Amino acid sequence: MQPDGSWYLNNSAFLVGGEGVVLVDSTSTERRGRALLDAVRSVSYRPVRTLVNTHHHGDHSHTNWLLPEATIVGHDRCRDEMVAAGLLGTALFPDVEWGRIEVTPPFVTFSDRLTIWVDDLEVQLLHFGVPAHTTNDVVAWVPSRRLLISGDLVFNGGCPLVMQGSVAGWLQVLDSLRALDAERVVPGHGPVCEPDVFDRLGRYLRWVQDVAADGLAAGRTPLEAAVRLRDEGGLGEFASWGETERLAPNLHRAYSELRGEPWGTPLDVPAVIGDRIAFHGAVPHCLA
Repeated sequence: MQPDGSWYLNNSAFLVGGEGVVLVDSTSTERRGRALLDAVRSVSYRPVRTLVNTHHHGDHSHTNWLLPEATIVGHDRCRDEMVAAGLLGTALFPDVEWGRIEVTPPFVTFSDRLTIWVDDLEVQLLHFGVPAHTTNDVVAWVPSRRLLISGDLVFNGGCPLVMQGSVAGWLQVLDSLRALDAERVVPGHGPVCEPDVFDRLGRYLRWVQDVAADGLAAGRTPLEAAVRLRDEGGLGEFASWGETERLAPNLHRAYSELRGEPWGTPLDVPAVIGDRIAFHGAVPHCLA
């Protein structure tokens, strides 16, 4: 767990078997990646034999390279998008002490479902068929424990980021997550939580859709719509969430969908990031 779950402070999880460890996600900086492996070794000195990437973003994958003997598993699109993204995150936050980072993508990939075993414990890796946070989101579902390791399909306490996925698709995926009937959720960012987190996320995503519909009808750009809403005190229950600057890029995605573009259509990333910075008034602070 990496409080406060803000930019590049993700959560990882690991399961220990008799012969080895399955790790779900690495982390963002070399220092944090080594601290993660120290946390694993505090529980078991068995080798990390399998590393699952829940998606391609660098806060969940930058330190894959620290596990050269592990089998790295991810969605089919995760590999391509990780290679294409390269070290973009390091340029977005130049003040972070990244240390050594090497792009090390999954080399075992799957399209919708893959089962791995930790001794006799079944772990289902699931992709739900549509873009959500990204095009390649995977969860690790442990049915016998009713435990969901969600990756960034769940943010708890911070605003989700949708610019590389789909607002409508994420709402659809939330229904699939509810259907699992989990008892506990390990989110990609924020404290471990219960499944009522899906309802909070759903309210945020529908709110983004409503703001986008109003802004588009009024002829406002996504940034203009976001700034106007903020300045009028219209963030509501989401004003206390972290990373409110994500509203601007999220509106870009919602506008794209309202215009009828396919879910997950690539956006103009420099323009979207520029609007995020403009909404915030500076490059958002990153504590990684």
